[in-house]
Formats: sequence, C-alpha cells, structure tokens
Amino acid sequence: MTRSKNFPTTPAGTAPQAGADGDAPPAADATPAGRLVQHPGLLAFLMARTSSSFSSCVQAVAVGWQIYALTHSARALAFLGLAQFLPMICLTMVAGHAADHMNRRRIAMTCQTIEAISALVMAIAAFGGWTTPAMIYAMVMVFGAARAFEMPCQQTFLPSIVPPHMFPRAAAVSSSLFQAAAVTGPSVGGLLYGVGAGMCYLVCALGFGAAMVGTFLLPLRNMARARQPLSVSMFAEVWRFMRQRPDMLGAISLDLFAVLLGGATAMLPVYASDILHAGPTGLGLLRAAPAIGAVGCALFFVWKPLNHRAGACMFAAVATFGVATIVFAFSTSMPLSVLALAVLGAADVISVVVRGALVQLRTPDSMRGRVSAVNMLFIGSSNQLGEFESGMLASLVGPVEAVALGGAGTIVVTLLWMRMFPGLRRLDRLDDIHAG
Repeated sequence: MTRSKNFPTTPAGTAPQAGADGDAPPAADATPAGRLVQHPGLLAFLMARTSSSFSSCVQAVAVGWQIYALTHSARALAFLGLAQFLPMICLTMVAGHAADHMNRRRIAMTCQTIEAISALVMAIAAFGGWTTPAMIYAMVMVFGAARAFEMPCQQTFLPSIVPPHMFPRAAAVSSSLFQAAAVTGPSVGGLLYGVGAGMCYLVCALGFGAAMVGTFLLPLRNMARARQPLSVSMFAEVWRFMRQRPDMLGAISLDLFAVLLGGATAMLPVYASDILHAGPTGLGLLRAAPAIGAVGCALFFVWKPLNHRAGACMFAAVATFGVATIVFAFSTSMPLSVLALAVLGAADVISVVVRGALVQLRTPDSMRGRVSAVNMLFIGSSNQLGEFESGMLASLVGPVEAVALGGAGTIVVTLLWMRMFPGLRRLDRLDDIHAG
C-alpha cells in the first residue's frame, strides 16, 4: 500500500484463479496503465474502500468525544480502544478462513450493512439524547467484529480486479485515497460534532451504505466451491506457506517491528503541549503530517510505479522511517517536526506498496483471505503495542529519549533484516511477482 504497458491478466504461464467461493477475476484486460481509473471495477473498489475508511475516521472522532463528554475519564478512552481491538484479535483468523471458503463479496456487504445499521442506531440515540457509555462500547465492539471479517475480504478484491502489471499503480491510488480519508475524516468529524454527535453517526451510516453499494458493483464472478471446516491444520497451512516464502515473511515482520518501535505518533500530544508548545491546532497539524506525506508519495507512485529494485527501496524506506523518527524526537521547531513526520509517512507508503504486492500477488487466491488476515493481525497488533511500548518507555526515560530509541531500533532492525532476508533485498520488479 506500480506498472507499464499491456500484459496478460495473469503472469505468463499461469491461469486466472477463482476466488474464495469463486470470486474470479474478469477476463484478460487490455486497458492501458495510463487509463487506470477506467479499468472495470476499480472505481467501485475505490469507492467502497474510501467510503468505509472515511466513515471509520469520522466515527472514531465521534465516539471519542462522546464517551469523554459522558464520563470525563481518560480510562474510558482506553477502554474504547480495547473494545474495538479485542474482537478483531479474537476473530481475525476465523475471518480469514471465512474469506477463503465463503463468498467474499457477501461477507463484506454484510459487514458494511451491519456497520451502517449500528451507526444509524447511534445517530437515533444521539438525536434522542439517550446515549449511554455502555451503548457506545457495545457499538464499538460490534464495529470491531464487523471490521475483522470485512478487511481480509476487502484486501483480496484488488488483485482479482486488476492484472498484475497494474497492481502497484492501483495499490498506490488506493493508498492515496485511504490516506486522504485519514486526513479529512477526523477534520470533518470534528466539524460535524460541532452540530451534534448524531450528525456524525448519520454521515457514517451513509458512508458505510455507499461502501456496500461499491462492493455490490465489483465485477466478481461467483463459482461454487467446496467448503472446508475450520481447524488448526488450516492455520498451520498458512504458517508453512509463509515460512516457504521468506520474502513475504521478511516484509511483514520488518513492517511489524518498524511500527512497533517507531511509535512517534503516540507521543504527539506530549510534543504539541510540552516540547513544541503548539497547542491543539499544532497537534492537529502534527497528526495530519504523516498522512500528507503518505498521500504525496502514493500519488508519485501513481505517476511513476515502483518497477525497479523494489526490495532495496523498501529497506531504504524503513531506514528513512527510523531516521525521520530520530529527527522528530530531537526537534524543537514546528516546521522541522512537521517535515520529519511527513517524510515518515511517505517512507511508510513505500513499505506498504512492496508488502502489499508480496502478500496479495504471491499468495494463491485460495489462501489470500487467511494470509491477508495474518498480515492484518500483525500490523494491527504492532500499532496497538507500539503505542503501548512508546508510552511505557516514555514514562521511564522521557518522551524524547523514547522516540529517539524507537527510531534507532528501527534502523538496527532494518540492518538485521537485510542480512536475514537477502532475497527480499534483491527483489527487483513488483510486476514480476506471481503466486506459486
């Protein structure tokens, strides 16, 4: 989360693969890469993913402000994150199995419908003035469970819609829109909350409804497929598959440790208040800076795909992520801090594009849901644990030292991974990646 001229829909010597429950890619495509947005189904996919992401960001602002307004407790905010995190952790592997053995489109549409209904219920409660903390926690847990099933399915759609030579450019477009939603969603959520929490939830309900429509319009063909029961052996199969592909395992684990160690964003309130003395407005700018850098980098990849020395670029990007984290740690200048965070966000996109291509193109479609679920579990866990690690370390050694140590740790991990995964370092063209 990169291509050139016309190529077959699948890599040479391979046949188009049916998806889970038969979500099969369309026939061979001859759409020039320069007319990517006109590719059948891509606009529907982008509408579904962006609408869902935007609505999630607006909802996050609404539930945070509302629970704090009701309880005036920082602990209540912590429980809010836990309420969404626990269902995802508990259900991720089950959801990955479902994505590989059931109709992916139907699962995603069902989850988006549940999200829309839960947001609508919260809107009605907010307009009626009978919202309670327990109701918010329940809604967030339902939302977390729905996202656990929706996301592994949603991650399998793009490689089933576009041919491999278009995938990195399409992934860059998707990433840029995702980051744009991450920038605008909280801002719009804050403005809407000024009108009332009910308005936030109502917009979320409409957004999730739009996502459901986009998913319905995806050009996927459904074919009957024998279902297999959920078992430990199914998960062991995924682990064996990943161990046999060290490039994929290296990319996922590198990103995991980079996010785990480089948790600078967890310290942004401390920096805005006590170090940069920028106030709430400065905090908003600091939070937006990584997403702004990510959007710029993703748009660059839309124009110039990453088609050469992809592995080396990924390692360089993660190392740059660490350096930018260290620069931010010691900065006492607001412009320099914003710049460092923007570079950090841009570097993260390069890692996302390479990791996404490896996970989604090197995985057979019959396992793509489970592998995507493992990837999602690793990255989601590292985000949560990274914030916890940064907070605990900052309480022991101070925020500046904690962020700087995290950046230095990211650089050390990058050097170790370059030695442990030489194949990933030598990875060249992303459009040569194929399942096998």
